[in-house]
Amino acid sequence: MRIGEVADKAGVSVRALRYYEEQGLLPARRSPGGQRHYPDSAVGRVRLIQQLYAAGLPSRVVREVLPCVDSGDVPPGLLDQLEAERVRVDQRITDLLAVRDRLDDVIAVTRDPDADCSHTQ
Repeated sequence: MRIGEVADKAGVSVRALRYYEEQGLLPARRSPGGQRHYPDSAVGRVRLIQQLYAAGLPSRVVREVLPCVDSGDVPPGLLDQLEAERVRVDQRITDLLAVRDRLDDVIAVTRDPDADCSHTQ
């Protein structure tokens, strides 16, 4: 698959794919003319990369995780790092839920100034 096709199917920009390649996350073969060609599996890999980034993982961690996904083998130390990242993500979720509750209060008061705020500090 060519870069534009992968970008369209994965819902990302061509620039993002080039970045992933630069970071060693998404290998590509090159044609004699220098065009990038990807296997069909590239779309799923790009989606996984996007999910890992959305979870807040930095490129260096994503680079360590992807071979584990491919092989099923997790090197020592990576599991501890991933568990720490999970704790961090859980905390972000908790914080975001608190923010959502505060927004609900603001919306309720805006719609009905006589309403009580249920999520006060």
